[in-house]
Amino acid sequence: MAMNKKEKLKILHAADLHLDSPFEGLPAGKAAVRRGEQRELLRRLAALAESEQADLVLLSGDLLDSGKPYYETGEELIRSLGRIAAPVFISPGNHDYYGAQSPYARLKLPENVHIFKTGRIEPVELKELGVRVYGAAFTENRSGPLLRGFQAPREEGTVNLLCLHGEVGVRDSAYNPIAEEELAQSGLDYAALGHVHKASGLKKAGNTWYAWPGCPEGRGFDETGEKTVNLVEMEGESCRLRPVSLAARRYEILPVDVTGTDPFLAVHAKLPDDTVRDIYRIVLTGETETAPDLKRLQANLAEFFFELQIRDETRLQRDVWDRMGDDTLRGLFLAKLRARYDAAKDEAERIRIEQAARWGLAALDNSEEVVRHEDQ
Repeated sequence: MAMNKKEKLKILHAADLHLDSPFEGLPAGKAAVRRGEQRELLRRLAALAESEQADLVLLSGDLLDSGKPYYETGEELIRSLGRIAAPVFISPGNHDYYGAQSPYARLKLPENVHIFKTGRIEPVELKELGVRVYGAAFTENRSGPLLRGFQAPREEGTVNLLCLHGEVGVRDSAYNPIAEEELAQSGLDYAALGHVHKASGLKKAGNTWYAWPGCPEGRGFDETGEKTVNLVEMEGESCRLRPVSLAARRYEILPVDVTGTDPFLAVHAKLPDDTVRDIYRIVLTGETETAPDLKRLQANLAEFFFELQIRDETRLQRDVWDRMGDDTLRGLFLAKLRARYDAAKDEAERIRIEQAARWGLAALDNSEEVVRHEDQ
């Protein structure tokens, strides 16, 4: 029997909140602050659902970073989801997979929240909206293909939606691999996906629209820039997607060329106007006569950020090999490194060897080391 299809359907689609992430790259106190701000994401999500009058909310997995969230996180999950007037659907992912001891089984979630609990795609009908929501759960931290062979019946007056955690276009993925051909043949109108932390934008396979919103809060320097959730409007055969930012802070990487200028002035010239809430990694590049004073820079710039890392990737203007022929410890050291430099396979390896020469020369001269950090 056909349901009473609403002319325009508004969906709030979010995924990959990873509540209670460890934030290992931050000092312990600031990591705790960030976890508290993650919980506030739930309140902002509920407020957005209310202000936009969303008809339903689809949360496509990894709301939690692990199966052992803090007590406060569970309480906030109950409070915030209970404030949402619309039905809420959760499809557990690889970090928050469903099981007898999972938080979703233990928490007394509000009646408007539906958790998909099995690895089989199952439907929930919302007759008042003319919608059928399909979904499934990860039941362990990996999953084979869940959508393979699935096809929702196309019925006049019914919108078929999917809420699912998985990875599109990666055939050998251990996290529910999904092929575009499977989406095209699925009979779905919109597939709300999760797992990938960079937003996809709106995509289409056959007659099926699909997207993943990425993570709504960056958690490290591999998740830089603006992070969003999706507001999706469906009307007839059309679909529109509007990304909305709910993030409290951003991670950003700022390269600064300090050739021929004072590093402090060079950084100031490139800084955006408002960085005080954000987490920055400033990467110094270019050629310098002497190594940049990283301690001075850190002391003078730290107040402009929530947290700051400074990395030195500058190169000394002098030729580090100029005393390679000396019959000294310095000369022998440089000769060995130069042989490795000349045999290097690529430019990246040559840069690493030259950096090692700089470390060695700094130690021989009893000067401060210039540390080139590796990514966290």
